[in-house]
Amino acid sequence: MIDQRTAPYAALLLRFSLGILFVAHAALKIFVFTPAGTVAFFGQLGLPAALAYLTMFGELFGGIALILGVWTRPVSLLLIPFLVGAIVTVHNGAWLFSAAGGGWEFPAFWIAALVVQALLGNGAHAVRVPSLRGQQPAYQ
Repeated sequence: MIDQRTAPYAALLLRFSLGILFVAHAALKIFVFTPAGTVAFFGQLGLPAALAYLTMFGELFGGIALILGVWTRPVSLLLIPFLVGAIVTVHNGAWLFSAAGGGWEFPAFWIAALVVQALLGNGAHAVRVPSLRGQQPAYQ
């Protein structure tokens, strides 16, 4: 049975954690690898440069949206393809984090967490904005 008193705070903790992870990964690409280095890495994987910029943008603004609780459900679902792309291109089916290029278990778990977040919704302390359908949200 779900405890309705604590469930909104569980969703908040998950939402905030996911948001921080996405912002941290965007910051790594922007400030450590640099945009030019990220584009070069995507090129080595056979991916277009535009996809590197889209990834940095998606991770940064998707992470910020999750932290704030803005359009949590659609943002959670829109971030999943970034992680599927990481599994397919970077991790190449390697299971453990100690494998060359890292393993795919972390992005796979991250996908599961995003699906759970999409199912839960915003949770507590979310910024109230109109939904994408123009209706006021019925949650906190």
